[in-house]
Amino acid sequence: MGKIVSVQRYLVETQKALPDATGALTGLLWDLTIAFKLIASSVNRAGLENILGYEGEKNPTGDDVTKLDRFSQDTIVRMMEHGGHLCCMASEEEGKIIPIPRRYERGKYVLSFDPLDGSSNIDANVSVGTIFSIHHRRTAEGTDGTLDDVLQRGRDLVAAGYVIYGSSTMLVLSSGTRVDGFTLDPQLGEFLLSHPDIRIPQRGTIYSTNEGYEAYWDERTRKYIAWVKSREAGPYKARYIGSMIADVHRTLLYGGIFLYPKMFQRSGRGEAKLRLLYEAAPMAYIVEKAGGIATTGEEAILDIVPEELHQRVPVITGSPHCVNEYLAFYRGERA
Repeated sequence: MGKIVSVQRYLVETQKALPDATGALTGLLWDLTIAFKLIASSVNRAGLENILGYEGEKNPTGDDVTKLDRFSQDTIVRMMEHGGHLCCMASEEEGKIIPIPRRYERGKYVLSFDPLDGSSNIDANVSVGTIFSIHHRRTAEGTDGTLDDVLQRGRDLVAAGYVIYGSSTMLVLSSGTRVDGFTLDPQLGEFLLSHPDIRIPQRGTIYSTNEGYEAYWDERTRKYIAWVKSREAGPYKARYIGSMIADVHRTLLYGGIFLYPKMFQRSGRGEAKLRLLYEAAPMAYIVEKAGGIATTGEEAILDIVPEELHQRVPVITGSPHCVNEYLAFYRGERA
């Protein structure tokens, strides 16, 4: 039996390996893990605590807000606003940045997060999750955070990760060098290292996309999907949950490709679905650190500089071999 490593020990040991570390990032991540435990508990008891269903409101991008969206959002904000590590926050559920109350110290980091990705599926007991990313602030320390602190490209992230609330609760985290997974032991109430140094397979046989939108895709993406279903491509398997965090998590562990391309509707203008700051960039960071590729088809997702809080981008991510096959079709190199 291997050694038991808690997420707290992992964070401390990671900090020790960095001579210039101050402990601020360690403290920030430790506070976040407590918020994740609180959310996991409520997700597991949602039907008993009367927090299933919708609030009757919409978020800034027009999605219906569920009761668990609101609970998760409030839990993260209340846990993180007073720690002294952040200058501001940004959430998929808010139209503006979330300031740190004046009575609390302002820190050197920015937290962006999707409090409950896939929440529209929660009533059906489908896996959902929290996605988060952390940047160094750009403005002077000790002052209020600004939009300029938040609108940074994924390539400049300090850390990112996600928590998936499913048959078990799992935290997947990278602070720049590797990707590690921790499973929450419900009896101990502690995240324990269960998936050290996750590496995405170089190729896989699973493709994951919402084929109900095929009529709205560009022609080259349709040709690629037709190809993966052909005998020439081999026995690809279709797997699609409809919760991005769950679909990408499976792709990370088993290999393959996840696609959410632009959709071309009556306007003739391609429209993307996934949010750059809260979904695409942090998940791309994890996939790249694990050896995979994350692209819009035109450019690496991590190289995009956000222009607004709720900017959307296409996402194609997964095993290098599979993503490069898609790009060959998308660029017209294969027909």
